[in-house]
Amino acid sequence: MKTSAIRNLRRKLAVDSPVFGMWITLESPSITEMAVALGLDWVVIDAEHGHLDWNEIVDHLRATVRSDTVALVRIAELNGGLIKRALDLGADGVVVPWIESAEQLRMAVEYSRYPVDGLRGIGAERATCWGQCFVEHTAEANEHVLVVPIMESIRAVRQIPLLSQVEGVELFFFGPADFSSTAGFRGQWEGPGVAEQILQMKDALRRAGRNCGVLATSHENLIERQQQGFRMIGLGADAGLLLRAMRASLAAVGRDRPMQASFEVMPLSRPAPLTAPTEHMRPDRPEVMNAVGTGPKAEIAPGIVFECLVGSHNQSRNLTTGLVTLSPGSTLPYHSHTFSEAVTLLSGTAIMEVEGRSYVLKKLDNIVIPPGVAHTSRNTSSEPAVLHIAMATDTPSRTLVTRFFSRRAMPEDSQGFPGGERVNRFATAPRGAAGPNTEFIDFFNADLMPGLEMSGGYGFFYPTGRLPAHVHDFDESICIISGHATCVVEGRRYTMSDGATALQPRGRIHYFINETQGPMEMIWVYAGPRPERIVVDERCATVEGNPWR
Repeated sequence: MKTSAIRNLRRKLAVDSPVFGMWITLESPSITEMAVALGLDWVVIDAEHGHLDWNEIVDHLRATVRSDTVALVRIAELNGGLIKRALDLGADGVVVPWIESAEQLRMAVEYSRYPVDGLRGIGAERATCWGQCFVEHTAEANEHVLVVPIMESIRAVRQIPLLSQVEGVELFFFGPADFSSTAGFRGQWEGPGVAEQILQMKDALRRAGRNCGVLATSHENLIERQQQGFRMIGLGADAGLLLRAMRASLAAVGRDRPMQASFEVMPLSRPAPLTAPTEHMRPDRPEVMNAVGTGPKAEIAPGIVFECLVGSHNQSRNLTTGLVTLSPGSTLPYHSHTFSEAVTLLSGTAIMEVEGRSYVLKKLDNIVIPPGVAHTSRNTSSEPAVLHIAMATDTPSRTLVTRFFSRRAMPEDSQGFPGGERVNRFATAPRGAAGPNTEFIDFFNADLMPGLEMSGGYGFFYPTGRLPAHVHDFDESICIISGHATCVVEGRRYTMSDGATALQPRGRIHYFINETQGPMEMIWVYAGPRPERIVVDERCATVEGNPWR
């Protein structure tokens, strides 16, 4: 047991500082050595799932010796023999799955402590230096051992007040996948309503003075979990992190492909890079970079201003995008379009109402309105709201609708109405990689909404994150909503930030890269029904290799 590492972990948590770690599922102790070398605060060695045996577990524990990385072992079940063995091998604590009652949790604590405080037997193994440090180890073990229960079933929800009062437990971990399964959403990480329930449980535990942990599912989710108040945050599992990096690298060269449980090799998700685009894609217009404040503005209703950043004024074809600012208390009248419209909330609070169905949008939630469907938006808060708007036309118009619609509030996790609007909840939307160190979400396209004329979504770039050099057979709009981006178009470099929006005409070879030390986010929209990116040789995006010279 590394008492100094445990004290250091507790000191960080005492000042509300997050502690970051990793789940270990693979055999090689080199993985844990890497975690130690990178200064991770903790690792959990998984003996519940997978194939690690006790010899491999002790090798991982040895890799943390004389370090500040706390080593925990997740046992297979609440069992005194398993807890005793993990601690005798030198673990700094145990992670106990499927805890649903205060009685179970108290039992886990008792199994982890020596008498008279508990039921743990004294063994002559690594923890006691093979019997040479009985006095020293038994004197400090009860005070320092960490017992971390995992909340992973809906039965635990009502037990939180009692669980939070169990002595000897300072950290609680959440298992969203199992929680979703017990809620009837097997196979989902956070099924409908599960994310909200977990946050409510976390808040209750925090009020009781306990800290909470969870595994992040992406780079972006890592930051989100920290902002939500989780303090024991996992970067991911070793196998998952390896796969994430491999798929991002493969995506950069057009070789990424999905996996399936049978282990059969799936077809490539996209072809290998072309040496150059075909001649029929030769562009007839230059790219245009549009800073916020430079586009034409129109007050489309009292207190509501639309600034067009991509549209007919800069020769866009079949696409209009821009920013709409709703003043506090403002309402856009009910109207409809002859084309599809996509709305993404960038800041503030907004309510979108579609034929009476009222949706409260959270930051980066997106809603897509099909042609001919009446809708409105309003800002009931005391702060301005900013929306990103995309329309599948270069000549937008609207028809006011005077028909009355009975209003009904839709659930917070509602994803829309069959045959009508589609709502994309940012917190639970599936993510994928479009290049190294990126996370992408497809908000809308013809596969998600049959008949849709455009496609688009969200992109998150960590430092060094980038896309491969590519080209489209349609126009594209890219709005940088946070951070700073470098846009490279056939060797021409542009720096973009603060809502600046690029118009990439059909045929222009380009890519985006994050060359800063902070994250970067974008909203991208294609004037085509599917997010089809034609990857080309990197040389095509240089001055020397530009095939359109």
